[in-house]
Amino acid sequence: MMRLPDFEYRAARTVEEAAAWLAEDPGRAMLLGGGTDVLPNMKRRQQTPTTLIGLRGIRELATVANGDGLTLGAAVTLSQLVADQRVHGPHAGLRQAAAQVATPHLRNMGTIGGNLCLDTRCTYYDQNYEWRKAIDFCMKKDGSTCWVATSSPRCLAVSSTDTAPMLQALGASVTLVSASGSRVLTVADLYANDGMQYLTKRRDEVLSSVTVPRLHGWRSTYWKLRRRGAFDFPVASAAIAARLDGSRVTEMRIVLGAVASRPMRASRAEALLTSAELTDETIEAAAEAAGEVAKPMDNTDFELVWRKKMVRRLAGYALREIRGDDVRPLRQKIAKQLL
Repeated sequence: MMRLPDFEYRAARTVEEAAAWLAEDPGRAMLLGGGTDVLPNMKRRQQTPTTLIGLRGIRELATVANGDGLTLGAAVTLSQLVADQRVHGPHAGLRQAAAQVATPHLRNMGTIGGNLCLDTRCTYYDQNYEWRKAIDFCMKKDGSTCWVATSSPRCLAVSSTDTAPMLQALGASVTLVSASGSRVLTVADLYANDGMQYLTKRRDEVLSSVTVPRLHGWRSTYWKLRRRGAFDFPVASAAIAARLDGSRVTEMRIVLGAVASRPMRASRAEALLTSAELTDETIEAAAEAAGEVAKPMDNTDFELVWRKKMVRRLAGYALREIRGDDVRPLRQKIAKQLL
């Protein structure tokens, strides 16, 4: 049995209180929402905070508002998000992404803010302490070598969040609060392509809310590859949001997940489709272009060559769903569930 290390727990009552406590010792304090990521990491000694600052008692973080767009408090659980009828229409892809995270039990605890800040993953990192010690650790924690590519100057751990690619495709932004004030970042700017420093959020900042703009006339969808139909992290994913005029694309955003240390936007694929009809030919060309962006490494489940090939397939399936095709049989085959 893996046990948690000793730590102090402090239950914040407001966002400002949480930010003030973080500012006291940002190097050794961490935030705790649902705990589905940080607590297992602590058991494996991947993260060793001396203080956990609980956010579950902050009522304002657990609310959903549908005003000028959609605003989600960072402590809204994934189950709450999936069940909320306001997360529909243009935001349907976000519901699909949240519904495919882990199991119902973990979605009941896991939060949208926690999923956005999910630690990057790697075969050589997500092991118990003794296993990692036996290989002299890795660059991400306690070591100096990235065992995925030993000559790499940076960590290549993979971004495995489901909601981040979809929120980036939807043009969402986040609000970050610190003791010195607050700032707003787009979801795209929240991430860096570095397995260790994968967030641009500072250690003393609290992610308080996620805002998705009003998207009249848009459609969205999320496709995910994993070995099992429940619990598994993505090993490849495609998030697409598009605005159509009839069958002609006027705007398109394609974001790939689990192929790098951050969600990756497929700009050339978007350009091929903008102002074009969603025909079988244009979909195939765009899916091929999306696959060019994916450069997976051998540090997650499945062979990397097959994962890269599946990125093209996932993008193609998603584009057909955006077009209006009945993709339920494919969805059942790939996701192993109907959404």
